[in-house]
Parts: sequence; C-alpha cells; structure tokens
Amino acid sequence: MFNLISLKNGLENVDGFFFGGVSTGLKTNGDNDLGFIRSNEPFMVSAKFTSNKFQAAPIIHFKRYENGFKSNFLLLNSKNANAMTGKNGVDDIDEIFKTLNSKTPLINPIMSSTGVIGYRLNQEKIKSGFDKFDLNQRDSDAVTRAIMTTDSFKKEIAFRVELDNNKSFNIAAICKGAGMINPAFATMLCFILTDANIPQSDMDELLNDTTKHSFDAVSVDGDTSTNDTLMLLSSGKSGVYDKEAFKFALDKITLEMALNLVKDGEGSTKVVAFKVKGAANFDEASKAAKALSNSLLVKTAIFGEDPNWGRIASTIGASGVECDPDRLVIHYNDILVYDINNPELDEIREQKAHNVMKQDSYQIICDLGIGEGEFTAYGCDLGHTYVKINADYRS
Repeated sequence: MFNLISLKNGLENVDGFFFGGVSTGLKTNGDNDLGFIRSNEPFMVSAKFTSNKFQAAPIIHFKRYENGFKSNFLLLNSKNANAMTGKNGVDDIDEIFKTLNSKTPLINPIMSSTGVIGYRLNQEKIKSGFDKFDLNQRDSDAVTRAIMTTDSFKKEIAFRVELDNNKSFNIAAICKGAGMINPAFATMLCFILTDANIPQSDMDELLNDTTKHSFDAVSVDGDTSTNDTLMLLSSGKSGVYDKEAFKFALDKITLEMALNLVKDGEGSTKVVAFKVKGAANFDEASKAAKALSNSLLVKTAIFGEDPNWGRIASTIGASGVECDPDRLVIHYNDILVYDINNPELDEIREQKAHNVMKQDSYQIICDLGIGEGEFTAYGCDLGHTYVKINADYRS
C-alpha cells in the first residue's frame, strides 16, 4: 500500500533538478518567456508528441536522438512555436545550444517551444536570456510562467508518494495549455519530473498508458497543434520506486492536468465528462465518447444548458459504433433523460436535467447496452468566443 500526499510549490519538491525562467522580450508584457529544466547528472527521458503531420522543429530535433537517451538540459520558450520553419528551424536550435554549451556543458539538450507558427526563433533574444539564467535556481513558478501563453491560470501539481517501508519519492508537473485541445493531444506542453528510481522501460510504458485516459481523452475545439509535448523526466535521486504507486500518482497528475486544460479552454464555461459504457468493446466506447466531446452540436447544447438528449443520441449514431435506440439509456448525472420507455422529457425531468447543466461540471452517461466496453472523454462548451477568429494560429 501507499499514501499520496499533495504538496505545494510544484517542481521544487523533486530532488535532482534545477529550473527557472527569465524575460527576454519575446513577450511584450515583460513576463517570463524563456525557461529551463536541468540537472548536474543526466536524467532519463520519455516523451509523447502531437500526431499532427507538421511537427515543429523542436520535436524533429528531439527525434534525432536514439531511444532511451539521457539529457541534462531542457530549454523552453513561449511566443514562438518554431513550427513550419523547415531545416532552418532545426539549425537554429543547434546554433542556440552551441552558444549555451559555451556557458554550461550540455548532454543531448532538448528544446520545447510554444507560440506563433511560421516564424524562425529570435536567436538574439533567446541567447540574451542565457546570461540572466541562474542555473542553480529552483523556482517552479518562474519556469511555469515562462511557458504560459493564453492560459488564464498557472498549472502545476506535486505529490509525495509514501510507501509502507517508510520510504518515499516525489513526482510533480507543470503544464501549459488553454485551447485547440483535441483527443490527439492539445495546444499543450507538459513536463513531469520525478526522483523515483524508475526503469526506462516503465517510464515509456506508463507514460503511453496514462495518456489514453487523460490528454488523449480531452477536447476543446477539436484541433491538434504542431508542438504538443508531454515529457517525463527522472533523476532517480530518491533511490525508491514502486510501479503500482508510481502509476497511480502519474495517472492522477495527467488526468488533473488534462482537466485543467479543458477548464481553461478559451471561452469555455463548463467541463463535462462523457462516459460511454455498455459498448461492444473499449475502442467502440472510446470512439463514441470522443465523438461526443468533439461535437459542435453538443458543445452548443452545453453552453445553452439545453437538455435536448437528441443531440447526444444523434452524435453517438453518427460516430459509427454499434448501437440500438431500444437499448440506449442516457443520464445527466443521476437524472434519466432517455430510454426507450421515456423518450419524451416531462416538465419535472426536463427541469432537473436543466439544473444539472447549469453546474460548472457534470457527467453525461450513455449506456449503449451492447457489451462491456467503457471509456470517458472530457469536453466543454466554447461559449461566446467559439466564433471568434484568432489573428494568430497558436501552438
């Protein structure tokens, strides 16, 4: 058994890492726009990236390394995605690291960027930040603010995992993301640090598994960006590891961060869990749940607090999964809104369903009555800003 203890101050709880952030002028408001995460001894790395075919230069640069490589430096910037910049974008990263290496020895350095697509990095500004870095800093707030763009609140979380043998390890994460979130990742950067002595194979396995029910299960506006990145970094400094306990903590962190992304969706006012059960299998349940979280008709119903179950049923039917109207049962939380014997909402049930939809968060539960498949996806409305045309295509 084990206990999970919530901690304040984010990454500062994890042993073996240094991190901070500075302003270089990439952001015009003077806030931090360049950050770092580093270690004196190389840390292990596991990563997941966007499924977008136009992956940004930092991802291309990362993939040049062999599987299972170790690094000692992660450089982060906002306001510029360094995406769709071709070979020049990758060369710019090499040039930036060449300058940084003259100030501190680098081992397989990594870069991660977020911002506007199509522009090359301003090397002069980024390099100017190197002289401002305090490489022995441990400031979770500073590095978190360095990756924020349209975020309305800071996203960081930390836990101490206490085992029965009176030993413990720590795990913490920071995240950036507020829009374009799709069940193939999001407009997001998320970095999870741990001092657990976890094997590389477990890092890869558990990171892959946890995304299926967290970052790959959320949707805001249905788009997938070019820079989406999830990384798990381990210093191993605690010398302690328990796979079951680590998986539990990792799953909790990734789900909470994913829900924070939905909560912070640009213009969103509500977070809704779409639980599909009774599907023919897991894949069918996932397909139906994600169709609901992406549906524009459903999003507008959520925003309008309209308990019209027809949009839910229509979306499930259109998703292509095996289903039968005679078996379908739909609840909003614990309020029955549809089964074959109750196809019409009477005044009392309609008001109760409407009251559920007025809440900031709730569940829409759809039982297909076919099999044992079950999956929950998470989505939101997009409010009045959904029709807003953004001048910049952000990543």
